[in-house]
Amino acid sequence: MKRLTLGGIAAIVLFIVMNNSSRATDQCYTCHRNLGDAPSSLFAHDIHRLKGITCAGCHGGNPASEDMEAAMDTAAGFIGAPKGNAISAACAACHSDSMRMKQFGSTLPTGQWESLRSSVHGAMSVKGGEQIAQCITCHTAHGILPVKDRLSPVNPLNVVATCAKCHANASYMRDYSPSIAVDQVEKYRTSVHGMRNARGDGKTAQCASCHGSHNILSAKDVKSSVYAENLPTTCARCHSNAEYMREYGLPTDQFAKFSRSVHGRALLEKHDRGAPACNDCHGNHGAAPPGLESVSKVCGTCHALNADLFSSSPHKKAFDERKLPECETCHGNHEIVAATEQLLGISKVAVCSKCHQPDTLKKGYVVAASMRMLIDSLDSSMQRASLLIDEAEQKGMEVSEAKYRLRDAHQARLQSRTMVHSFDEIKFRGVVEKGLVVTSAVTQEAQDAIHEYYFRRWGLGISTLIISVVVVALYLTLRRIERRQSQS
Repeated sequence: MKRLTLGGIAAIVLFIVMNNSSRATDQCYTCHRNLGDAPSSLFAHDIHRLKGITCAGCHGGNPASEDMEAAMDTAAGFIGAPKGNAISAACAACHSDSMRMKQFGSTLPTGQWESLRSSVHGAMSVKGGEQIAQCITCHTAHGILPVKDRLSPVNPLNVVATCAKCHANASYMRDYSPSIAVDQVEKYRTSVHGMRNARGDGKTAQCASCHGSHNILSAKDVKSSVYAENLPTTCARCHSNAEYMREYGLPTDQFAKFSRSVHGRALLEKHDRGAPACNDCHGNHGAAPPGLESVSKVCGTCHALNADLFSSSPHKKAFDERKLPECETCHGNHEIVAATEQLLGISKVAVCSKCHQPDTLKKGYVVAASMRMLIDSLDSSMQRASLLIDEAEQKGMEVSEAKYRLRDAHQARLQSRTMVHSFDEIKFRGVVEKGLVVTSAVTQEAQDAIHEYYFRRWGLGISTLIISVVVVALYLTLRRIERRQSQS
């Protein structure tokens, strides 16, 4: 009911405004300007005044009257300075009405107030009775300027500082969300986006580019533009736009590649929010491409053991000397495919063969061939053991223990895929041979079970035959005895 009352007041105010031409004298402004107060100084350049809207547009009253009491008469609709949510409701009286906005020659969207109320800033403030942020929190009150104006607090070059008024204030943020970091601005200024923004490039991403403006939602909200599954699409709004990115000389196929990658498919298709998105590798507010030396550290935040093995491998020194990024050189960056044994070895599709050939870097060529032979040997022995186990099970033999122990071979196979990153044939062979020992034992046990099956089958057949012969012999004997008894 309170909202309706505010809307009614705003309607009265607008009626007054619309019945005064843009050339009408605004006695409120004239009086305050003569006083030299701050609001009138700011209002001199306000977009609303330039559109012909008087002080009464927000405060009500009669702007044409030179008499102060008559100008501020409640009968003339004077409401004074709006408080709390009444501030945004007064703004919404025009900005939520598309017809009124057209009358002022505006093409701005008209759902800002509704979006603000449903956003994180629309939640209840600690004061109670009003939402956290009002329109003037970001746009100011009397000196409102168009977004494109360089002096506007919501201009792309100023919006970071505007957001920071709250988000960089630790004591203020503690009241609302203590878990949210308050160093976003410092991190942003270290990012590629932040450095370009500081140099006056309004095209680069700032707070509103990723989080939105009026409709900002929690990162945990599935509708948020920075929700894990939505973030790649948010980044792609700029980074997949060839025309927008042309002046920066950057590729625009990152999102397409990421969507095909093992990370992208896990996140976007399987909805695994534990899978990395753009920000997991590039950072959030401090977004920047990882440097050559830090690629493995970034990947290592998830693939820790692989990174440690690589750091102590012979490839570490070789990659550093050639200034090659570590993980990226073999696995790629945005289009990382699922790692398979095909990457290892000396075939044309193996990544080892890109550098190692019989006539160049021969030692690595020999090691790669040996490691591939070992892993192939483990694969074939696991396959044979599995087939024999299945055959024994189908014949009704008890091989559950052997089947369970085959899991150790699978574990050795997984460990070997990790141990590849050591590029140490001895260590790699040690892991593979553990698996081979298991598959050998399981294979023998499965074969024994199958042999026992056939032994039992043949034994049963022979036993049945002997019993059958004995039964027939007994039958014939009994018949002879019966005949002798009948003749005597």
